[in-house]
Parts: sequence; structure tokens; C-alpha cells
Amino acid sequence: MTGTIATMVFAAGLGTRMQPLTDDRPKALVRVAGRALIDHALEQVAGPGPTVVNAHHFADQLAVHLSGHDATLIKEVPTLLDTGGGLRNALPVLGHGPVLTMNSDAVWTGPRARDTLLAAWRPNVMDGLLLIVPRARALGGSGISFAMGAEGLLERDPEGLVYTGAGIVKTERVAADQRQIFSLRDAWLEMLAAGRLFGVEHPGHWADVGFPEAIAPAEAMLAQPA
Repeated sequence: MTGTIATMVFAAGLGTRMQPLTDDRPKALVRVAGRALIDHALEQVAGPGPTVVNAHHFADQLAVHLSGHDATLIKEVPTLLDTGGGLRNALPVLGHGPVLTMNSDAVWTGPRARDTLLAAWRPNVMDGLLLIVPRARALGGSGISFAMGAEGLLERDPEGLVYTGAGIVKTERVAADQRQIFSLRDAWLEMLAAGRLFGVEHPGHWADVGFPEAIAPAEAMLAQPA
């Protein structure tokens, strides 16, 4: 695939698990290793194509922060739409081709998520591609894990490789969903059942930064030699 792809960065959560750090700011502006989480995420996905960041909790703060970035902020007010609803809401900006999706509450070492995903993306056989990492190179996790079979085909495995929060998804299922609020996970499960959900392994390390106690281990990971 060419290097051009639309990108959606999810940053609209309430940050409840990150309290008290989110009492006066969005989780995406919590700093890890001297940088806001949203900057870590945008670094992973920067490249040609439109980029959308959604926001809800302290959305105006995030808008100010993003004023120097090549990204469009979409405020989800008054209702949070979850990942699927948020992606569908952003399609007028993103277009209706495949979209690279990225959660904004993790940090990474190794190759950029965008580069690994685009190198593995095969739209003739894939409706979705998830970036996954072995548990030995993951700190924390999203609660979603997979086994990876022949040519990267995924199946659910509670003890398997950890989903990093980054992927590429075709948007037809999301666009056709008539619900206002729904999770992107619903589309993945449909792809999984159809044999159209694949994975690619992130060769570096990855840390979930969803709560305050996760910041110090994540910073220690980032400080390790490459």
C-alpha cells in the first residue's frame, strides 16, 4: 500500500482511571517522559493523509495543544460515542477508505506503528489489521488478546498476544452501523467471524498508560537502550 492513509486518534475518554491527574486536563495531555500522551500517539501515526483526533473531557485544552499539529479536532459533545461511533462520526473528514486507528494512552519503542501496519496491509484479503505484541514486550494491556495463525490470521486467545490499540480498518461496517454509540470491537468480531481480521507483530516494546501507576514503568521502558 502507498504511504497515504487517513488516521483516527481516539482521545475522547473521560480519563476516569487516570484520576487525579485528569481532574484538570484530558488524559491525552498527561505527560510521560516529558511529553503529552497525544504527542506520543501522533508520532506513531504521522504521515500523508487526513488525521482526526476526537475529544470530550477538557476538549478545549486539547484543541489548544493541537493548534500546532496537522490534525483536525472533533469534539464529541454532549455524548461520548465510543470508538466505533467516534470513527463513524469522523468519516466526513477521514473519507471512506481504510483508516489507521490509534489509541492515545500508550507509549512505544521500536518501529513506528504506522510503518509496520502499512507494510503488512493487504486489502484484498483483510478487512482489519491489528498491531499486536507478545506479553514479554508489553507492560499492561487492553484486555484484548489474540493468537496469530497462518499469514497473520487472528483468533481470540485470552493468553495470547496483546492488542496495542493500533490497527487499520475498512470502514464499511462502521459506516453501516445505525447505532449512535458503539465499539469498534463489534466490527472486529464480525471480521474475525468472516476470516478477515489479521494481525502483525510490533517488534519493539509497548506500554499501556491508562492509570497513574503505569507512568513510571512506561518511562523506564522508554529509557532503555534501543
